[in-house]
Amino acid sequence: MAPLPAVQLKILLVSVLLTLTSAVPAGFPLAVQKPLCKVIPGTLNWPSAESWNRLNEPTGGRLLRPPPPGAVCHPGQPTYDAAECPAVLAGWSTFEFHQADPISTDWNQWNNDSCLPQQADPYSGQGYPVFVINTTTPEHIKLGVNFASEHNIRLVVKSSGHDYLGRSVAPNSLYIWVHRLKGLETHSSFRPQSCNVDIEASAVTAGAGSQMFELYSALDALNQTTVGGNRRTVSLGGYLTGGGHSILAPRYSLAADQVLEMELVTPTGDIVTANQCQNQDLFWAMRGIRLAFGGCSTFGILISATIKTFPSPQIVATPYIFDVVAYVLAQYPSLSDRGVSGYSFFFQALPTLFDGGATTVGGIYMQMNLQDSTVEAMAQLWEPIFEHINSTWPGFHAGFTSKNYTPFNNWFLDYLEVAEAGVDRLVGSRLLGADVLTANLTLNAEVFKRFATSGVGAAYLMSGKGVQNTQPRGGGNAALPAWGWAYVHAVLGQMFEPLNATARAEAFELVNYALDPMRELAPDSGAYMNEADPQEPDWQHQFWGSHYDRLVYIKRAIDPEDVLWCNPCVGNERWKEVGDQLYQA
Repeated sequence: MAPLPAVQLKILLVSVLLTLTSAVPAGFPLAVQKPLCKVIPGTLNWPSAESWNRLNEPTGGRLLRPPPPGAVCHPGQPTYDAAECPAVLAGWSTFEFHQADPISTDWNQWNNDSCLPQQADPYSGQGYPVFVINTTTPEHIKLGVNFASEHNIRLVVKSSGHDYLGRSVAPNSLYIWVHRLKGLETHSSFRPQSCNVDIEASAVTAGAGSQMFELYSALDALNQTTVGGNRRTVSLGGYLTGGGHSILAPRYSLAADQVLEMELVTPTGDIVTANQCQNQDLFWAMRGIRLAFGGCSTFGILISATIKTFPSPQIVATPYIFDVVAYVLAQYPSLSDRGVSGYSFFFQALPTLFDGGATTVGGIYMQMNLQDSTVEAMAQLWEPIFEHINSTWPGFHAGFTSKNYTPFNNWFLDYLEVAEAGVDRLVGSRLLGADVLTANLTLNAEVFKRFATSGVGAAYLMSGKGVQNTQPRGGGNAALPAWGWAYVHAVLGQMFEPLNATARAEAFELVNYALDPMRELAPDSGAYMNEADPQEPDWQHQFWGSHYDRLVYIKRAIDPEDVLWCNPCVGNERWKEVGDQLYQA
């Protein structure tokens, strides 16, 4: 009999221990007493300066203690620099600024608004980690994981800081910054480690810190592409381990379904490879679990991943404006089945194009795509929809223009998502299937109207037959089962005033006000966890569905001491945040 892989052996041992401990008489003292809280600076067990120096040496001096980036604008702080402050203020609204900083994140509230770059705002810096390891090798990650485990320190992971749920930052913590884990190798075929068969498909192995723009650009030179996101700064690790929707998903399926192999550091400090032939439970769990766009995971810290690539498709891109939201969205399942994907955004008061913007209408702006086809074919798909609109709503005009993009990277450069970072923002979402989209258009019109009045509402046509019929390597993954029948990822964004607890509470209320009708329409669905309400009711099953119990089982085996913890994340129920400290629940 062949020896069990390390991760599977740990799972087996935990099962035995659970069986044995269940037989211990009530009140019998256990040998191990777990700490009641994670240590923080100023407490007795916080590591000494000598301990931190001992960690710094084997990293080659990569242990950093960076100040919050906004401190440069606050007089009295050691890094105050009146000449440098304007550059920080100018860069604060860009994703590029925050990804280049080792501790900053895109949305201010996850740093507790504790160091905004305005002199008039209060400064504390309490929303940021204490130390950072600027990792460039797996060994650096291993050192950080082992140190955090030994000293009972909260451990957090960041790549670009693009995390809507705040899982890539925590106060009083040690940061593992994986942004510089780059590198890229392409394959005409690929043999996973410990497997005896080649996968006859083109693929690329890339570091977890690689960003979509870097990946698209490198593959474009080979006339290849991969299933990826639509923002320059989105990192590969967090994107694909969260599922990863894409305009290419209706054809090829989610990013998580493209993964052939992963290399990662486990919470016990082991550097392992997971694929269909070894560490299969970990391979299943990591695809769909999340690194929060490089942020805190619960099963391991991704080093690199090998994912399938595809010939770069020709994209026909078509933007539209309609005042018939419910009807148009009801056509999405049929359009998806015929190869259409794209983004649409709802507006309560959108200036019309027909009178120079003098009047406004509620409406929908869409950017639709059709792969490896023609402008004429796209027009034929929409012709019956136009005819129905014109006969049902006399006098209404629907028009479009189309453009061919070859290769795919040219479309990405034209349509990459543009938004503002450095603000306080919450999001919420729901996956919607054909049954919901087509069942009751009158009801849906009211639901989507509420969605549009509550913030910036959107419906991404990012799923379909490619996702529904996929067969991932290793027999499946942990992505939310609702992706198996969903067509639309409906997502809402709501900004609010920083340093204002009332405004923040109202933003949460508004997001839930918009989402509640969708939850009622699709009670058995769920939410895409990379873009979701961090206070989603029953988030365990809304993000992972029927997979959750198995995920917790694997979590307990691979991380019995909860070295990796984030919220909301699998298996986090044993701890709670009180202020800036983490306590046992």
